[in-house]
Amino acid sequence: MMAAAAGNSADHSTANAVREQSEERLHIVSFRMGSEEFGVDILQVREIIRMTTITRVPNAPGIVEGVINLRGKVVPVVELRRKLGMPYVEPDKNTRIVIVELEEKTVGFIVDAVSEVLRIPQNVIEPPPSIAAGINAEFITAVGKLEDRLLILLDLKKTLSLPEADALRAM
Repeated sequence: MMAAAAGNSADHSTANAVREQSEERLHIVSFRMGSEEFGVDILQVREIIRMTTITRVPNAPGIVEGVINLRGKVVPVVELRRKLGMPYVEPDKNTRIVIVELEEKTVGFIVDAVSEVLRIPQNVIEPPPSIAAGINAEFITAVGKLEDRLLILLDLKKTLSLPEADALRAM
């Protein structure tokens, strides 16, 4: 009788562990770039601000739009569309700058619009496809399959080449 009870307890514990694992969720900030929806881990995002005046910096890397003054701190701003090989679009009322911490450096990324904060179950996340149309696949960490859309998860650290990251650290 004790062995049966112990077996039921082990089965119950295993079922709980499987349920907890399937319920693990990623917290993602989603944003739009053109017709595509992207996301980044919320733990990387420090804040999201409206588009503001950007001061150009001579000899900055091509993807760097310039710098902004964020409460007394100079923050380099990256044109994410350019880095992803997307055509330039004039900023509008929906344009935002996503402020992130990358290797102890605060960096802003210009996006077309921030959509929402999502909690995505781990079981809808898949590894990135080997070929990603129009986007450099090395930046993609995963693809989230949501009910009626796909969410491309980016690693913003990987969007910066070593020389670009070095140049940003020097700013």
